Amino acid sequence: MNTAPGPRPGGRRRFGPRLGPLLPNGLARAAVRFNPVSFAGTFVALTLTALIISACGFLADTGARARPAPHRYAAAPLVVTADQRAHLVTGRGEDREDSAEDVPDRARIAVGPATGKAQRIPGVSRVVPDATVTVHARHPAAALRGHGWGATAFTGARLHQGAPPRTDHDVVLTAATAAAHGAGPGDTVRLTTAEGDRPFHVTGIVADGERGRDDAVAWFTDARARELAGHPGKADALAVLTTPGADTEQVASRLRDALGDGPVVRTGRDRGTTEDSGQETGYGKEVLESLGFSFGGVAALTAVFTASGTVALAVSQRRREFALLRAVGATPRQIRRTVATETLFVAPLAGVLGCLPGSALARWWYGALRDRDAVPETLPLHLGAGPAAVAVAVTVGTALLAGWLAARRPARIRPGQALSEATRERFRPGIVRTVLGVGALAGGLAMARVAAEEGGEDAANLALAVVLLLMTAVGLLGQYVAKACAGLLGLVLRAGSAASHLAAANTWANARRLASAITPVVLAFAFCSTLVFLQTSEDRQTSRQQTAGLRADHLIVPGGEAAGLPRTVAGRAAGTPGVATAVAVRRDTVLVEIRSDGTFLQTAEAQGVAAGGTAGGAGRALAAVQDLDVREGSLARLRKGTVAVDRLVARGARVGVGDRLGMRLPDGTKVRPEVVAVYARGTGLSAVTLPRTALAGHVSDPYDSQVLVRRAPGADAGRVAQALGGLGGDVLDRSSWTELADRDRAVNRWGNLTMALVLAGFAAVAAANTLVMTVAERRRELAALRLVGATRRQVLRMVHWESALVAVSALGLGTAIALVTLFPMIDGLFQAPPYIPPGLYAAMAAGVAGLTLAATTIPARLLLARQERRPS
Repeated sequence: MNTAPGPRPGGRRRFGPRLGPLLPNGLARAAVRFNPVSFAGTFVALTLTALIISACGFLADTGARARPAPHRYAAAPLVVTADQRAHLVTGRGEDREDSAEDVPDRARIAVGPATGKAQRIPGVSRVVPDATVTVHARHPAAALRGHGWGATAFTGARLHQGAPPRTDHDVVLTAATAAAHGAGPGDTVRLTTAEGDRPFHVTGIVADGERGRDDAVAWFTDARARELAGHPGKADALAVLTTPGADTEQVASRLRDALGDGPVVRTGRDRGTTEDSGQETGYGKEVLESLGFSFGGVAALTAVFTASGTVALAVSQRRREFALLRAVGATPRQIRRTVATETLFVAPLAGVLGCLPGSALARWWYGALRDRDAVPETLPLHLGAGPAAVAVAVTVGTALLAGWLAARRPARIRPGQALSEATRERFRPGIVRTVLGVGALAGGLAMARVAAEEGGEDAANLALAVVLLLMTAVGLLGQYVAKACAGLLGLVLRAGSAASHLAAANTWANARRLASAITPVVLAFAFCSTLVFLQTSEDRQTSRQQTAGLRADHLIVPGGEAAGLPRTVAGRAAGTPGVATAVAVRRDTVLVEIRSDGTFLQTAEAQGVAAGGTAGGAGRALAAVQDLDVREGSLARLRKGTVAVDRLVARGARVGVGDRLGMRLPDGTKVRPEVVAVYARGTGLSAVTLPRTALAGHVSDPYDSQVLVRRAPGADAGRVAQALGGLGGDVLDRSSWTELADRDRAVNRWGNLTMALVLAGFAAVAAANTLVMTVAERRRELAALRLVGATRRQVLRMVHWESALVAVSALGLGTAIALVTLFPMIDGLFQAPPYIPPGLYAAMAAGVAGLTLAATTIPARLLLARQERRPS
């Protein structure tokens, strides 16, 4: 009796009586059960993809959500600040564009006009200008944070003894601070300000337990606090207190209308951003978003290509199975459904499980950043569902797409040809894949050429795009790359022993398998090499510029927790016996208008200089303590309204000597000083040099960062250093300062190396996983070689030669991509070739070689041992 079901409606025949119940889920379960190595490899690759994407996603999400809760201003319903973004407006009408950047320091608001307007708003009871100032005590040495006494209206601080400050020489201290100085109401304490040591009369004591939300330990009059902070007519913010029952949002709306454009009215949680006076949250936000998006994009691209290659390899390894199914009547749709169902068995679970170590990696990474002060303590790590969902979605989508593409050929082939084609691998790269790969390769090379012609910061900005395009090209053109490597290196292998000849033949005949092994190693090695050797090149050139450019014999730097040096130190140092020149230096960050490849604002390190504590002759004196390697103009012309810049800044801003440089000071104030000199050692010293007075009133505190001292000829170094040590601060020599500056760059170096290690670790596991899968697929091939007389040693030698070909190919391609990226970048930045330490490169190459050898030899040995244990 015929039990086979008849045709379906429409004439489509059901897949046979025995296999029909297995489709789609039954056959998929059977495939997973009978191909454990293939599916285990796919599972590992997809899990790693979810791990790297989720870890970067958690960091990016934390950066995007970074907004500190209000602490100091928690009791102030509204806070008014200046706009904390510097704007560069270009074009008109429909072509108008506003390029805005966060100001490096803090933009402050003029007290008089804004206070008067705000005080007249219905619902406002009081407007309190608030300013932060840092002063120092020597005995015991400590940095004291101070504010104006008016801030107690919203901070909750209350007098325990005495009276509030009333004159410029009065101060109120906390009980702990007063006890440390042995002072009480009526006593005098000496505090170090930017003006030097000053006596202050203690008028009152605030109990520590009554400080409430205030972080101050010293209070001055409101006007004196702003004066000590270096901006007498401006405040960091205006705290607006409302009348009982007033609607906060309604008052805020009236305030915005009254104040107009410029001032920003903050309410709710947004008030917390006002307290971020040191821009800690802004810097942490930038670090996290850079890691999450920039590095995360490259890591995700690498992971996706690796995972898709692994999925495609797993599908191609089963071409015989699919050929049999086609031969017995399986339809193309059923083959595709089978692959999709198998993928859905593995991918979602792999994605979910990958997010668990991904969260652990994000926690470790975040903790390391916090330990290095790259992320503030007040910013918590956010492990939300969004990044995890994205990681799972990308993982599943990658697996489905890769499986669908890999199954197209076995699904479309005619049943009569299925078994014949399954006996050997055909070289059939997809047309769309090839076109996209060639486009990525052409784009990467063209962009590298543009970077070489542009040079400077433009070359550095293009570097990421170059490496991404070239990595994409390798991922898309993997089979062509593998075929080329097998052909070129095969010429050498064919000239050797029988084992190497056989390895050459195998790699040539199995380009897809070889591409799956090479691609993850190439992608990771290229990106890791770019990161590592960019850092080594930058460190080398920075060290060289610092060594050649620093002429000072001694450097006075702030000691302990001090925020800086009083402005009087440089003048006192200049009058010290044995000192020829003393130059005060204030280091900060400015924004420069860049007009190459678009118009935008770019941060640049700046130094404000003053000779002997004054601005007169600053440029001439600077030449005695710093050799900036001036190429055009003269530092002697440096005075009010002028600036000297590094050649990279000049090139990007399209300015030369005599031109006006569009610039924003640390608080966002727009200036256009005249360029009087262009120099070449800005990376090691400072990219922008201007008179110290140009920064006055535009920085958070008015202290100097350091004083550079040049001894008089014949002066005793020890005596001069001892005399300088009595001026306050620590005295360093050149080598000690270079070491200190190197420690300041340690966070950036650690970040680049950590990114390289994270990606290298991912690639190592992914590559090993792929190599194990390729060896496991060859059990029939290895068994056939043993049956025809090849010894176990000869088979292993063949495997060794194949692993060597993979390693050499990956190293060659990865190095080529790194060099194409690095050469224009380093040449544009330093006019020098990349610095690649031979020992470091050898260690990285040895790691790649060891990985490929272990990942192929160990499974090959296990397979051979297992075959030998089987009864004949």
